[in-house]
Amino acid sequence: MKSGEKTYIWQQNDWPSWRYDASVLASPLAAVLRAQGHLAGRMTAFGMAQRDEASVRTFTADVLKTSEIEGEKLNADAVRSSVARRLGVDVGALAPVDRNVEGVVEMVLDATKNYLAPLTQERLWSWHGALFPTGRSGLYEIRVAQWRDDHAGPMQVVSGGYGRERVHYEAPPATQLDVEMETFLQWFNGESTESPVIRAGLAHLWFVTVHPLDDGNGRVARAVGDMALARAEQSSQRYYSLSAQIQRDRKNYYELLERTQKGSLDVTEWLQWFLSGLLSALQQAELALNDVLVKAKFWQRWAEAPLNPRQIKLLNLLLDGFEGNLTSGKWAKIAKCSPDTALRDITTLLELGVLKKSEAGGRSTSYVVQ
Repeated sequence: MKSGEKTYIWQQNDWPSWRYDASVLASPLAAVLRAQGHLAGRMTAFGMAQRDEASVRTFTADVLKTSEIEGEKLNADAVRSSVARRLGVDVGALAPVDRNVEGVVEMVLDATKNYLAPLTQERLWSWHGALFPTGRSGLYEIRVAQWRDDHAGPMQVVSGGYGRERVHYEAPPATQLDVEMETFLQWFNGESTESPVIRAGLAHLWFVTVHPLDDGNGRVARAVGDMALARAEQSSQRYYSLSAQIQRDRKNYYELLERTQKGSLDVTEWLQWFLSGLLSALQQAELALNDVLVKAKFWQRWAEAPLNPRQIKLLNLLLDGFEGNLTSGKWAKIAKCSPDTALRDITTLLELGVLKKSEAGGRSTSYVVQ
C-alpha cells in the first residue's frame, strides 16, 4: 500500500461515520421484524421441553457453523453435549469434554445469554482466551486475550499459495487499535435511535474491519453480532442461527465483505445482504421448529414404551436427522454394543411399531422411525 493511498474503508476521512439509505432498507427490515415476531409467537405455544430442544439445536448449529466458516470442523456430539450441559438440558448420555469445543460454546452462549452486560475490552479478551486456551492457533503461537501487535507485519487477509498470494484486505495498524476499539465499544454500548437490527449488521462489519486480534476475528465478530441481535430482541433465547446462514452463503459473504471494506462509508449493500441473510436464518428456524414438533409428538406417542438407553439414544439420532442409512452394524458401533444386542434392540422396536424397515435399497437392511 503506497503512502497516502486510500485503499480501505478505515482510511477514509469520515471513518467510522457509517451511512446507508434507510429507504432502501425499509422493506427488508420490515420483513425481518415480521419474521422475528412470528417466530417468537410460535415459541410461546411450545412447552418448556420443546423450547429447550430448540435452544440446544440452535446454539449447537451456531457453534458448529461459526467454526466451519473458518475451516474448523468440530465434533457435533461434543458441541451438543457442551451446549446442553451449560443450558441445564438433559439430552441423555453426554460426550466427553473437548477443550476445542468448550471455548467456542462459552463465547457463543455468553454473547446471547448475557446480552445486557456491557461489551468491554476485558470481555472480548476473555472470549479470545476461551477460543485459544493453549495460546496457539494450529502450529503458531499467537497473542491471546490482548490486541495484536503486528510484530510480523500488517494484519492482512490473504489467499493463494506461496508466490501467488492475493491480499484481500489489510486492517488498521496495531498502533491505532486502542483508539479504534474504544470508539467501537462506546458506540456499541451507547444509546441510539437507529434500528437495533441495523446496528447488529454494523457491529459485525465494524469489528471484522478493525480486525483487532491475531486470530479468531471472524468468530468473535459473529458473537458480537449475535449479542447485538439479542439486544435488538431483548431476549436471551435464540431459535435461529445467523452463522449457519453465513456458512450457507459463505462465498457471497466474503466477496461482499471485501467489496465493502474497499468501498466508501455508504454500507447500504452490506446491510441489504445482512438483512437478507437474517431473514433466511429466521425462515430456516421455522422449518427446524417443525422438526422439534415432530420429535415431541413422537416421544409423546411412545412415552410409555419400555425402551432402554441405547434405543432412546439411537431414536433421538434418527429424529435429529441421522446422515445415511441406519443399519444394525451402525447401531452396534454407535451404541457400543455387540451385533447380537443391536439386532435385539432393533427387533424389539420393529415389534412395537416404533421402527420400520426402510424402502431404500442397499446391501444391508436399514431402519427408519414410523
